Order: sequence, then structure tokens, then C-alpha cells
Amino acid sequence: MSAKRARLDRFISQHCQIPRKQVRLILAKGRVSVDGQVVRDADCQIDQFSQVTLDGQALRQEQPIYLMLHKPVGVVSATKDDEHKTVMDLLPDYQDKGLHIVGRLDLNTSGLLLLTNDSRWSKRIMSPEHKVAKQYLVTLKAPLTQAYVKAFAEGFYFAFENITTQPAQLEILEPHLARVTLHEGRYHQIKRMFGRFRNQVMALHRLSVGNLILDETLAVGEYRPLTPLEVASIFG
Repeated sequence: MSAKRARLDRFISQHCQIPRKQVRLILAKGRVSVDGQVVRDADCQIDQFSQVTLDGQALRQEQPIYLMLHKPVGVVSATKDDEHKTVMDLLPDYQDKGLHIVGRLDLNTSGLLLLTNDSRWSKRIMSPEHKVAKQYLVTLKAPLTQAYVKAFAEGFYFAFENITTQPAQLEILEPHLARVTLHEGRYHQIKRMFGRFRNQVMALHRLSVGNLILDETLAVGEYRPLTPLEVASIFG
């Protein structure tokens, strides 16, 4: 079932292959519970993670999953690929859990990658309305100057999409190393912005998404579940 809400009687009818008229009788007798509470209302709305039982037997007990992965370079952010190893190949215990990627990283970008089966959570992260910050460590071929800081703060016009990027923060850490914070995710945005200075990005590594920072104890290619506090705190 998708993250969209659905009527309880419709779900039981489809799951148990019985007419909805019969489902209403079952509900009236108090045989159905949702999240541990007896429900008699056929119009009751359930979602992807509602725990539904009939006569004490679970009809569905899907649990939300939130993972943090330290993505390596050379691994593609996809569930299937004919040429490259995918991030799902790094998650053998989650192959059949319906996970999707929250904000893809390209083949040659490493760092924090989030995966979940909760589309409401991922949509909120990616929604332009919430302006969830993504922070990157960028290694450049040519040295940086203060002109970069000013240009990133003002935004860049991309004629192909006919858009101007939102203000971004650039902090020069070393002559060839910068920390960049974006509040949007345009196609190859960081590489294209540095491309305006004809400065090649040699390495790109995502440090954080919102308030969630890549766990420094995770080796490249390793992952772990997020804690409930991390799931909630990503939005601040």
C-alpha cells in the first residue's frame, strides 16, 4: 500500500478477498483493531504503517524503515543497473523492503545517502517548501577565491532550465577545498556552479542532510538504521 490513506473496509475487503458488506459486519462485531484499538467505523482512514489485525491475526504489520548509508564512489543511486553496482547491492538485508532513495547522489559522489520506505518522510525532505539544507565537501582542481563566495550567495542563472539557483553558502576551508550548503537539488548543481569558474570538481562528498550528519563511525559502504530521534530531528 502506498503512503496515501485508505478506508479500512476497502483495505480488509481487498486483503481478505471478501465483500465490503461482510467487512462491515465484521467491524460491527469489534473483531478488527487498528494500532491496538478496536475500530468499528468502516470509514476509518489507515495509512501505510497502520497495524491492522482481524481476530487477533495481523493483516499487515509494515514498519517504517530509515537507513543511513555511507555511499562509495562508483556505486549508482538506483535499485537496478546493468553496468554498475547499486546502493541496494550494499543492503542485502533490505532487498525486498520496498526502499527508495532520498535525494540521489551521482556515480562519482560519495557520502550520506538516506533510504526509506516512508514516502511521506522522503517527500518532506525533498520538498522545496521545507528547504532542507544539504552540505557537501568539494575538492577543486584550481584554487578558490572570495569571488566564489559572492557568486554562490547570489545564485546562478541556468538557461537550459530557465531558473536562477537559490542562494548557497560556500566556505573556503583550504585553497582547493570548500564546504557548500544547498537548499535545493538541481541536476549536477554543484559541478555546474563551479563550472562557471571553469574549475573542475575533483571530488564531491555529502556531509549532511538537514540536521542529520553522516556517522563518522560508518566505513565507506556501511549503513545503519536511523534512531527515532534522528528521524524526527532532520527537520530541526
